[in-house]
Amino acid sequence: MNSFYITTPIYYVNSNPHIGHAYTTIVADCMTRYHRLIGCDAFMLTGTDEHGDKIFKAATQAGKSPQAFVDEVSQKFKDTWEELGLHFNRFIRTTDKEHVAAVQAFLQKVYDNGDIYFGEYGGHYCYGCERFYTEKELEDGLCPQHRQKPEYIAEKNYFFRMSRYQGWLKEHILNNPDFIRPERYRNEVLSLLDSGALEDLCISRPKTRLTWGIELPFDRDYVCYVWFDALLNYISALDYPDGPNFKKFWPGEHLVAKDILKPHAVFWPTMLKAGGVEPYKHLNVHGYWLVRETKMSKSLGNVIDPVQLTKVCGLDSFRYYLLREMHFGADASFSVESLIVRHNADLANDLGNLFSRVLSMNRKYFGGKVPAPGKLAPEDQAIVDLAADAQARYLELFEETKFSHALEALWELVRGLNKYVDSSAPWTLFKENNTERLSTVMHTLLTGLFKVAVQLLPVMPEAARQMLEQLSKDTRPENYNLKETAKDFNGMNPGEQIAGASSLFPRLEESSFDNLNEQAPKATAISTVKNAAKQAEKPSEQASPDVKEEGVAIIGFDDFARVDLKIGTVTLAEKHPAADKLLRLEVDLGEETPRQIVAGIAEFFTPAELVGKQVCVVANLAPRKLRGLESQGMLLAVRKPGGLELLTPSGPVSAGSKVS
Repeated sequence: MNSFYITTPIYYVNSNPHIGHAYTTIVADCMTRYHRLIGCDAFMLTGTDEHGDKIFKAATQAGKSPQAFVDEVSQKFKDTWEELGLHFNRFIRTTDKEHVAAVQAFLQKVYDNGDIYFGEYGGHYCYGCERFYTEKELEDGLCPQHRQKPEYIAEKNYFFRMSRYQGWLKEHILNNPDFIRPERYRNEVLSLLDSGALEDLCISRPKTRLTWGIELPFDRDYVCYVWFDALLNYISALDYPDGPNFKKFWPGEHLVAKDILKPHAVFWPTMLKAGGVEPYKHLNVHGYWLVRETKMSKSLGNVIDPVQLTKVCGLDSFRYYLLREMHFGADASFSVESLIVRHNADLANDLGNLFSRVLSMNRKYFGGKVPAPGKLAPEDQAIVDLAADAQARYLELFEETKFSHALEALWELVRGLNKYVDSSAPWTLFKENNTERLSTVMHTLLTGLFKVAVQLLPVMPEAARQMLEQLSKDTRPENYNLKETAKDFNGMNPGEQIAGASSLFPRLEESSFDNLNEQAPKATAISTVKNAAKQAEKPSEQASPDVKEEGVAIIGFDDFARVDLKIGTVTLAEKHPAADKLLRLEVDLGEETPRQIVAGIAEFFTPAELVGKQVCVVANLAPRKLRGLESQGMLLAVRKPGGLELLTPSGPVSAGSKVS
């Protein structure tokens, strides 16, 4: 049996768990379940990072000893993951005795190899990051993460000869294109390595300044730098160096947010190389969850409590929302409004209503028993082909960590089944007493439902279990293989008695969150739910401007000069979850992340036609919500008889090129 090892970052215990932590851990849980469902022996690791300056200061401010403080906060993380139904194999703490011993053994090995030396260093130290910054790394003299002026500290410390491995690291990244993914972060690390010589890493803190840490085995007057300590959890959890789990599961892969890219993409692989340990397989890097376009921060009061949210929308709806809403690698904006729209459109309307309609019709027409199919008509075969294609793309994209795209691929089957219900009209076949044709249609629908339910086991385990139970199928995940299920269009045995009704996903309303606001007043983003339900029910708004053939207002040159027109490349296109006439696009305008643009062009273009196409965008248009999704710009187009043409350059240009 193949093995699969996935880790989350170990979370720093200076604050309570929030939706950003929950996202990473839920993704790891989904990946673990997925790999078990394709026949792998999978191991998931999470835990807490408990040493360093920030922890010592937070404990002092709380009037507690560091150990008592970290015990309390670490338990909150563990309790939260259990409340969210996450199944990890190990929850590691950097204060665990086994971890301390593994760190000291690794330090001693690297020291004996000559890759740790004693020296004096002066640098700009950020207590928030717990690291030294060079002048080049500062932005206007400030820490790029915390936007505060670091303190200049000069002291004697131990250093890791990280610079010795710069050439090796660059060559390894170039020879292994998926070592760091998505590609944008791989390119970012390569640019960092190309920008100048890699400096050696200060890996100690004198006890005269900090005592809360792991003591260096070769000098008891120093403790280990928190990052050198923390990163080693990924192998200490497997009982490095001689444990059976280390031999079985390493090398594995890591999940991290983009703010800790450098430690994981530079510090960690060079540390492994120096210690004679094989590098990890993949570093999977995701963006931030934003609230009102701002990164979540305890100081800003915009931190979202994931457990409180699941009490309203349910665990599986929350899991689906997180994986579907964030395009892995890019930032995503959280709002209760978008949660309501995604739940009601995808789960209540598309999937829940499909199950309800099909099971109710089958009860009415066949007494709740699975009918035997007849010969397939072309429209039935089209569903069989759609199911094969949707499942294949879902599996392929899931393995590439493109979770949102994977779910969109599976939802093409869900939407296809809904359209098949309408076009086949079982109610008409029943009235016409066309039992043979009706049996084939209903069997096709039930088999489609079975395929969807199995594929959703990694993402929505409880809802998928309920679906399988309603279809009278085995509900134990260990008895399924996602790839085997996708190979054929079988699974529903004629004559089996199945449920006659289904109510999987009750709709969410604005009032659903009223009590939550009272219980969690600090979760300020929840207050944005006001008018959310009404907004989600508004008629479709078009993103293209009204064009008046007569009476066009004259504007001055200054007015025109204020319009910022840029050429962008469409990197993603998909249907809007709540509006048939709208498409959701991601357009590369040469910025850090693609722009989300919602355009009313679904009747003229398919998503596949748009990906890779260069378009002209009004880049400085004020954002506006279109059926629950924010559009950050507008495409320019020309209407023609019977269609629409998008404005595009006559030849390829760089993304972000200005139109002048």
